Amino acid sequence: MISQTGNKTIFVTGAAGFIGFHAVQRLHQLGYQIIALDNFNDYYDPSLKQARAYQLKILGISVIKGDITDFALLEKITSENRIDTILHLAAQAGVRYSLKNPHTYISTNIQGFLNILEICRLNPKVPLIYASSSSVYGRNETIPFHEHHQTDHQASLYGVTKKSNELMATTYHHLFGIPVTGLRFFTVYGPWGRPDMAYYSFAKAITENQTIDIYNYGKMSRDFTYIDDIIDGIIAAIQLKSTHEIFNLGNNQPEELGTLIQYLEESLSKKAQLQYVSMQPGDVESTYADISLSQQKLGFQPKVSLREGIQKFVSWYTDFQAKQIR
Repeated sequence: MISQTGNKTIFVTGAAGFIGFHAVQRLHQLGYQIIALDNFNDYYDPSLKQARAYQLKILGISVIKGDITDFALLEKITSENRIDTILHLAAQAGVRYSLKNPHTYISTNIQGFLNILEICRLNPKVPLIYASSSSVYGRNETIPFHEHHQTDHQASLYGVTKKSNELMATTYHHLFGIPVTGLRFFTVYGPWGRPDMAYYSFAKAITENQTIDIYNYGKMSRDFTYIDDIIDGIIAAIQLKSTHEIFNLGNNQPEELGTLIQYLEESLSKKAQLQYVSMQPGDVESTYADISLSQQKLGFQPKVSLREGIQKFVSWYTDFQAKQIR
């Protein structure tokens, strides 16, 4: 059960990112006071982050421009404000990008996460809710993925950094009693999403008559999870007030890439031009979340089907692109 509160302050990192943006909006609706941070990097077009930040500003929420690798800044923010919870969503995302820019992942996802943990060490009663990823399951062949499965065979450096985050958080909990909750997100999609994600780049390619590369000759499936469902899980994790947990947040229903493309074609009223190619390094064939633990402890129950979610995304996408042209 999600409750409203008007006297709690949450420090949100990555607040102008896709998930962070939606989380901040929902937290604001629930009455939380929010301190928002983002570095507005150029991993994808920063104007999208700026547009998200503008929407937050309309709500009265200003996003501080700063980086989690700047420990002095984090210390200043948390020492000058009473923080009740830290929601850490800032990270260098993307599997393929990690093949070309590995140092960025170590700097942001390891050093930056260490800084967050050190802030928690200074404030050991403040719960930390942090973003992990389905990528921690890597080359795990046991389907569906359950939190108790071993996660020792990563397929990408990105997955390595997220697995490292979980180990680091567990160790800081053990050493200093910090309440930590990790959330393994499964292929999050929806309005205001990341342009590097398949559904977004496919929509762009279809509308611009560009050919789409379909990796592993189409033999790939993902547990696509709509953003509103993910935010439900985040809020429930914040309000659970657990001392140490890791949860899968997925749709519990993997869909093949062909199905995703079909729904995009339906929503855009336009056929895709496809080119089938081999698997890319760092990718895995499928992801599939066992959400029984999240259902039990968070009351997590995904509500939005892939078809409905893609319709919602395309509605936003066409409107957003039209405004950009104007």
